[in-house]
Amino acid sequence: MTKRVLTMQDISCLGQCSLTVALPIISACGIETVILPSAVLSTHTGGSFENYTFHDLTDDIPGILKHWKQEGFQFDCLYTGYLGNIRQINLVEEIRKELLTEEAPCIIDPAMADFGKLYTGFDTAYVHKMKELCGQADVLLPNLTEAAFLTGLPYRTRMSEAEVHVLLKGLAALGPKQIILKGVSDTPDQIGVAIYNCETDRVSYYFTRRLPRNGYGTGDCFASAFTGAYMRGMEIKEAAALAADFVLAAMEATAGDEKHWYGVHFEQALPLLMERLVID
Repeated sequence: MTKRVLTMQDISCLGQCSLTVALPIISACGIETVILPSAVLSTHTGGSFENYTFHDLTDDIPGILKHWKQEGFQFDCLYTGYLGNIRQINLVEEIRKELLTEEAPCIIDPAMADFGKLYTGFDTAYVHKMKELCGQADVLLPNLTEAAFLTGLPYRTRMSEAEVHVLLKGLAALGPKQIILKGVSDTPDQIGVAIYNCETDRVSYYFTRRLPRNGYGTGDCFASAFTGAYMRGMEIKEAAALAADFVLAAMEATAGDEKHWYGVHFEQALPLLMERLVID
Protein backbone atom coordinates (compact mmCIF):
# COMPACT_ATOMS: atom_id res chain seq x y z
CA MET A 1 0.00 0.00 0.00
CA THR A 2 1.31 3.44 -0.92
CA LYS A 3 2.29 5.54 2.08
CA ARG A 4 0.83 9.02 2.51
CA VAL A 5 3.09 11.79 3.84
CA LEU A 6 1.82 15.16 5.05
CA THR A 7 4.38 17.96 4.77
CA MET A 8 3.72 21.34 6.35
CA GLN A 9 5.92 24.25 5.23
CA ASP A 10 5.81 27.33 3.04
CA ILE A 11 5.46 27.74 -0.70
CA SER A 12 8.23 29.94 -2.05
CA CYS A 13 6.92 30.19 -5.58
CA LEU A 14 10.38 30.77 -7.09
CA GLY A 15 13.56 29.58 -5.45
CA GLN A 16 13.51 25.76 -5.31
CA CYS A 17 12.99 25.28 -1.60
CA SER A 18 10.31 24.21 0.88
CA LEU A 19 7.17 22.77 -0.77
CA THR A 20 8.38 23.35 -4.32
CA VAL A 21 11.05 20.72 -3.68
CA ALA A 22 9.28 18.57 -1.07
CA LEU A 23 6.33 17.72 -3.30
CA PRO A 24 8.30 16.52 -6.36
CA ILE A 25 11.11 14.83 -4.43
CA ILE A 26 8.94 12.81 -2.04
CA SER A 27 6.57 11.97 -4.90
CA ALA A 28 9.51 10.74 -6.98
CA CYS A 29 10.24 8.30 -4.14
CA GLY A 30 6.87 6.67 -4.79
CA ILE A 31 5.14 8.30 -1.81
CA GLU A 32 1.81 10.13 -1.94
CA THR A 33 2.59 13.67 -0.82
CA VAL A 34 -0.05 15.90 0.74
CA ILE A 35 0.87 19.54 1.33
CA LEU A 36 -0.18 21.97 4.04
CA PRO A 37 1.19 25.43 3.13
CA SER A 38 2.17 27.64 6.04
CA ALA A 39 2.68 30.74 3.88
CA VAL A 40 3.03 31.80 0.25
CA LEU A 41 6.02 33.89 -0.83
CA SER A 42 6.92 35.16 -4.28
CA THR A 43 10.51 33.96 -3.70
CA HIS A 44 12.52 32.68 -0.79
CA THR A 45 14.15 35.33 1.39
CA GLY A 46 17.82 34.53 0.79
CA GLY A 47 20.52 36.07 -1.35
CA SER A 48 19.75 39.24 -3.24
CA PHE A 49 15.97 38.79 -3.32
CA GLU A 50 14.28 41.97 -2.14
CA ASN A 51 10.68 43.19 -1.98
CA TYR A 52 9.34 39.64 -1.98
CA THR A 53 5.67 39.14 -1.18
CA PHE A 54 4.59 37.18 1.89
CA HIS A 55 1.10 35.91 2.71
CA ASP A 56 0.56 34.16 6.05
CA LEU A 57 -1.81 31.18 5.79
CA THR A 58 -2.20 30.48 9.50
CA ASP A 59 -5.90 31.39 9.51
CA ASP A 60 -6.59 28.91 6.68
CA ILE A 61 -5.02 25.90 8.36
CA PRO A 62 -7.75 25.04 10.94
CA GLY A 63 -10.38 24.84 8.19
CA ILE A 64 -8.16 22.55 6.11
CA LEU A 65 -7.58 20.26 9.08
CA LYS A 66 -11.30 20.21 9.89
CA HIS A 67 -12.13 19.17 6.33
CA TRP A 68 -9.56 16.35 6.37
CA LYS A 69 -10.99 15.08 9.66
CA GLN A 70 -14.51 15.12 8.21
CA GLU A 71 -13.29 13.12 5.22
CA GLY A 72 -11.57 10.61 7.49
CA PHE A 73 -8.04 11.10 6.13
CA GLN A 74 -5.00 10.04 8.10
CA PHE A 75 -1.31 10.27 7.29
CA ASP A 76 1.55 7.78 7.60
CA CYS A 77 4.16 10.46 8.30
CA LEU A 78 4.35 14.13 9.22
CA TYR A 79 7.29 16.14 7.91
CA THR A 80 7.46 19.80 8.93
CA GLY A 81 9.69 22.53 7.54
CA TYR A 82 9.27 26.31 7.76
CA LEU A 83 6.55 27.20 10.27
CA GLY A 84 5.91 30.92 10.28
CA ASN A 85 4.81 31.53 13.88
CA ILE A 86 4.10 29.96 17.26
CA ARG A 87 0.44 29.37 16.44
CA GLN A 88 1.47 27.15 13.53
CA ILE A 89 3.75 25.14 15.82
CA ASN A 90 0.74 24.61 18.10
CA LEU A 91 -1.30 23.38 15.13
CA VAL A 92 1.31 20.67 14.52
CA GLU A 93 0.32 19.17 17.89
CA GLU A 94 -3.29 18.97 16.68
CA ILE A 95 -2.14 17.14 13.55
CA ARG A 96 -0.05 14.70 15.61
CA LYS A 97 -2.98 13.84 17.87
CA GLU A 98 -5.80 13.64 15.35
CA LEU A 99 -4.55 13.03 11.82
CA LEU A 100 -1.69 10.52 12.00
CA THR A 101 -1.82 6.75 11.89
CA GLU A 102 -0.65 4.93 15.00
CA GLU A 103 2.91 4.24 13.82
CA ALA A 104 3.40 7.47 11.85
CA PRO A 105 6.82 9.08 12.43
CA CYS A 106 7.22 12.83 12.90
CA ILE A 107 10.18 14.22 10.96
CA ILE A 108 10.92 17.73 12.16
CA ASP A 109 13.19 20.15 10.30
CA PRO A 110 13.37 23.24 12.55
CA ALA A 111 13.73 25.54 9.57
CA MET A 112 14.40 28.78 11.40
CA ALA A 113 18.05 29.76 10.95
CA ASP A 114 21.21 29.44 8.88
CA PHE A 115 24.70 30.92 8.63
CA GLY A 116 24.64 31.80 12.35
CA LYS A 117 21.42 33.87 12.28
CA LEU A 118 17.69 33.38 12.80
CA TYR A 119 15.44 33.93 9.82
CA THR A 120 13.62 37.26 9.61
CA GLY A 121 10.64 37.40 11.97
CA PHE A 122 11.81 34.80 14.47
CA ASP A 123 12.83 35.55 18.06
CA THR A 124 13.71 33.80 21.31
CA ALA A 125 10.03 33.02 22.04
CA TYR A 126 9.80 31.20 18.72
CA VAL A 127 12.99 29.27 19.45
CA HIS A 128 11.63 28.23 22.84
CA LYS A 129 8.42 26.92 21.25
CA MET A 130 10.38 25.14 18.53
CA LYS A 131 12.33 23.33 21.25
CA GLU A 132 9.05 21.81 22.42
CA LEU A 133 8.22 20.61 18.91
CA CYS A 134 11.71 19.19 18.41
CA GLY A 135 11.25 17.16 21.57
CA GLN A 136 8.37 15.32 19.89
CA ALA A 137 10.38 14.34 16.80
CA ASP A 138 11.04 10.77 15.80
CA VAL A 139 13.75 12.20 13.55
CA LEU A 140 15.10 15.72 14.08
CA LEU A 141 16.92 17.38 11.14
CA PRO A 142 18.65 20.60 12.27
CA ASN A 143 21.55 22.36 10.60
CA LEU A 144 24.45 23.64 12.71
CA THR A 145 22.92 27.08 13.25
CA GLU A 146 19.58 25.67 14.34
CA ALA A 147 21.33 23.19 16.64
CA ALA A 148 23.20 26.07 18.29
CA PHE A 149 20.00 28.05 18.91
CA LEU A 150 18.17 24.97 20.19
CA THR A 151 20.91 24.06 22.67
CA GLY A 152 22.40 27.44 23.56
CA LEU A 153 25.83 26.16 22.53
CA PRO A 154 28.22 28.20 20.34
CA TYR A 155 27.78 28.13 16.58
CA ARG A 156 30.82 26.86 14.69
CA THR A 157 31.16 26.03 11.01
CA ARG A 158 33.78 23.36 11.71
CA MET A 159 33.64 21.02 14.67
CA SER A 160 35.63 18.05 15.93
CA GLU A 161 33.84 14.76 16.58
CA ALA A 162 33.95 15.49 20.31
CA GLU A 163 32.30 18.89 19.79
CA VAL A 164 29.65 17.35 17.53
CA HIS A 165 28.90 14.75 20.21
CA VAL A 166 28.35 17.47 22.82
CA LEU A 167 26.00 19.29 20.45
CA LEU A 168 24.08 16.09 19.72
CA LYS A 169 23.67 15.33 23.41
CA GLY A 170 22.34 18.85 23.91
CA LEU A 171 19.76 18.25 21.19
CA ALA A 172 18.91 14.83 22.62
CA ALA A 173 18.05 16.51 25.93
CA LEU A 174 15.07 18.10 24.16
CA GLY A 175 13.52 14.64 23.71
CA PRO A 176 13.76 13.48 20.07
CA LYS A 177 14.38 9.80 19.31
CA GLN A 178 16.96 10.23 16.56
CA ILE A 179 18.87 13.19 15.14
CA ILE A 180 20.50 13.89 11.79
CA LEU A 181 22.73 16.95 12.15
CA LYS A 182 23.34 18.58 8.77
CA GLY A 183 26.43 20.47 7.65
CA VAL A 184 28.98 18.66 9.83
CA SER A 185 32.64 19.07 8.87
CA ASP A 186 36.08 19.44 10.38
CA THR A 187 37.97 19.74 7.09
CA PRO A 188 37.62 22.20 4.18
CA ASP A 189 37.10 19.52 1.52
CA GLN A 190 34.17 17.53 2.91
CA ILE A 191 30.75 18.05 4.43
CA GLY A 192 28.23 15.62 5.79
CA VAL A 193 25.78 14.54 8.44
CA ALA A 194 26.00 13.06 11.91
CA ILE A 195 23.35 10.41 12.62
CA TYR A 196 22.65 10.02 16.32
CA ASN A 197 20.56 7.49 18.20
CA CYS A 198 19.48 9.28 21.36
CA GLU A 199 18.72 6.05 23.22
CA THR A 200 22.02 4.26 22.55
CA ASP A 201 24.22 7.41 22.41
CA ARG A 202 25.77 6.14 19.18
CA VAL A 203 26.94 8.47 16.40
CA SER A 204 27.73 7.60 12.79
CA TYR A 205 28.82 9.91 10.00
CA TYR A 206 28.40 10.17 6.27
CA PHE A 207 30.44 12.64 4.23
CA THR A 208 30.46 13.85 0.65
CA ARG A 209 32.90 16.20 -1.01
CA ARG A 210 32.36 19.89 -0.41
CA LEU A 211 31.79 22.08 -3.46
CA PRO A 212 33.07 25.68 -3.51
CA ARG A 213 29.57 27.11 -3.87
CA ASN A 214 26.72 26.83 -1.36
CA GLY A 215 23.22 26.26 -2.67
CA TYR A 216 19.94 27.66 -1.39
CA GLY A 217 17.34 25.01 -0.63
CA THR A 218 19.81 22.16 -0.17
CA GLY A 219 18.62 21.55 3.38
CA ASP A 220 15.06 21.16 2.12
CA CYS A 221 16.24 18.86 -0.67
CA PHE A 222 18.06 16.71 1.90
CA ALA A 223 15.07 16.55 4.26
CA SER A 224 12.69 15.70 1.42
CA ALA A 225 14.91 12.97 -0.03
CA PHE A 226 15.49 11.55 3.43
CA THR A 227 11.75 11.51 4.16
CA GLY A 228 10.98 9.75 0.90
CA ALA A 229 13.71 7.14 1.34
CA TYR A 230 12.88 6.57 5.01
CA MET A 231 9.21 6.06 4.20
CA ARG A 232 10.19 3.58 1.48
CA GLY A 233 11.67 1.42 4.23
CA MET A 234 15.33 2.43 4.28
CA GLU A 235 17.16 2.43 7.59
CA ILE A 236 17.92 5.91 8.89
CA LYS A 237 21.65 5.76 8.08
CA GLU A 238 21.03 4.51 4.55
CA ALA A 239 18.33 7.11 3.93
CA ALA A 240 20.60 9.89 5.22
CA ALA A 241 23.44 8.75 2.95
CA LEU A 242 21.15 8.66 -0.08
CA ALA A 243 19.83 12.13 0.73
CA ALA A 244 23.39 13.48 1.03
CA ASP A 245 24.38 11.92 -2.31
CA PHE A 246 21.24 13.36 -3.90
CA VAL A 247 22.06 16.87 -2.69
CA LEU A 248 25.63 16.57 -3.98
CA ALA A 249 24.35 15.45 -7.39
CA ALA A 250 21.93 18.40 -7.48
CA MET A 251 24.72 20.83 -6.62
CA GLU A 252 27.01 19.30 -9.24
CA ALA A 253 24.24 19.73 -11.82
CA THR A 254 24.10 23.43 -10.92
CA ALA A 255 27.83 24.11 -10.90
CA GLY A 256 28.82 26.65 -13.54
CA ASP A 257 25.30 28.03 -13.97
CA GLU A 258 25.88 31.48 -12.49
CA LYS A 259 22.37 32.65 -13.37
CA HIS A 260 20.93 29.92 -11.17
CA TRP A 261 22.21 31.25 -7.85
CA TYR A 262 18.87 30.96 -6.04
CA GLY A 263 18.63 27.16 -5.85
CA VAL A 264 19.94 23.88 -7.22
CA HIS A 265 18.93 21.82 -10.24
CA PHE A 266 17.50 19.03 -8.10
CA GLU A 267 15.34 17.89 -11.01
CA GLN A 268 18.42 16.56 -12.79
CA ALA A 269 19.32 14.45 -9.74
CA LEU A 270 15.93 12.74 -9.44
CA PRO A 271 17.03 9.75 -11.58
CA LEU A 272 19.76 8.96 -9.01
CA LEU A 273 17.18 9.01 -6.25
CA MET A 274 14.78 6.72 -8.08
CA GLU A 275 17.49 4.30 -9.18
CA ARG A 276 18.76 3.89 -5.62
CA LEU A 277 15.23 3.29 -4.37
CA VAL A 278 14.46 0.83 -7.21
CA ILE A 279 11.12 2.44 -7.97
CA ASP A 280 8.95 -0.03 -9.93
